[in-house]
Amino acid sequence: MSQPHEFTAANPDFADRCRRSFAMQGFMDHIGARMTRIEPGLCEIELPVRPELTQQHGYVHGGALASIADSAAGYAAFSLMDANSAPLTVEYKLNILRPGEGERVIARGHVVKPGRTLTVVRADVFGVSGDTETLCVTSLQTLMRLAGKADA
Repeated sequence: MSQPHEFTAANPDFADRCRRSFAMQGFMDHIGARMTRIEPGLCEIELPVRPELTQQHGYVHGGALASIADSAAGYAAFSLMDANSAPLTVEYKLNILRPGEGERVIARGHVVKPGRTLTVVRADVFGVSGDTETLCVTSLQTLMRLAGKADA
């Protein structure tokens, strides 16, 4: 896997802004997801695995995996936006490579190409057991910058 690019945030308050925005996401709160890392162009979201997040075979439901991948990508993009803009996912392609399992799953979003209107982000999801991470999802997402849109 290639290393993520290094970016500079347009908004010096990006980290607090991203954390405040994430805290307003009722769905992320409902499933127990937490933002564990935010840097310019990068976001990490962790989700503890619980029975209510699994499908009939005991693996983490694909919808839960997709949700944290989408949010990690969104906040990676948001971290590079100016104070008067917000992201909106317009497209994503998600490949489930193997079942999501472990004690927790972690989504890592890395901006591939920021743009004036559209930003492309790769988000990978890993199942974590002890110190071992196993890639279970990879995705490529496009997010639109909503200029002049308050985040609340």
